[in-house]
Amino acid sequence: NQAAPFFLFLSTHDIHVPRTANKMFQGKSKMGPRGDVILQTDWTVGQVMETLKSQNLLDNTVVIFSSDNGPVLDDGYADQARELVGEHKPSGDLRGGKYSALEGGTKVPLIVRWPDGKSKGTISNAMISQVDFLNSLGHLVGVNKISKDVIDSQNQLATLLGDDKVGRKSLVQESFLGPICLVEGDWKYIEPLDGPKLVPWGPIIDTGFRGEPQLYNLKNDPEEQENLAKKSQLQNQISLEKQKAVYAQEKASRAAETLR
Repeated sequence: NQAAPFFLFLSTHDIHVPRTANKMFQGKSKMGPRGDVILQTDWTVGQVMETLKSQNLLDNTVVIFSSDNGPVLDDGYADQARELVGEHKPSGDLRGGKYSALEGGTKVPLIVRWPDGKSKGTISNAMISQVDFLNSLGHLVGVNKISKDVIDSQNQLATLLGDDKVGRKSLVQESFLGPICLVEGDWKYIEPLDGPKLVPWGPIIDTGFRGEPQLYNLKNDPEEQENLAKKSQLQNQISLEKQKAVYAQEKASRAAETLR
């Protein structure tokens, strides 16, 4: 397809269990099979880039690198991923990981390389979903009818180009057992779900499942530590109690006036 437009989707098995690296990478990371397959992924991306370059296609190809979910160490296989990870924190300071309703499970890396160096080195905080790739890339190549066929996919081409610094206004998310989450602007709401607090088959990952509503301000609290829904409910309860007290006082005053 060197002389014609082409699309390549490469989904590696590397990070998924059972993690089985090629012999050329086994033991090289000193972090067990998980570390070895990460080296293998890096090598694989390099091979794709080198092939594009050797075919004189690198300056006419958009390359997108991303992940379908947040990280997981021990995913039910005894490959010492947790024991050998050292001080590295795959989710950074975010709570949760793969399978979780929290940001560590749904906020994933996204690298876009434009052939003309567009927005080179730009770090964007704009919100976008991989669901938007279809509509956005459709518009890039002039297939505008996609917007009528796929209602969930938004045209976020300006976001991918680095021109739009905001991206989506809202995004609906779901974890492995539910619950439905809504991110809108700086706010994230997680609906109540009475489920396991940790992923049940071994990973030490906070699922984000709680029996009460959760509301976080992701701009001020990206680690989702302060559930503002509780504060809001408490404030509403205090306000209601104050209203009851005022009403009772007014009622008592009226009764006293009547007695006079």
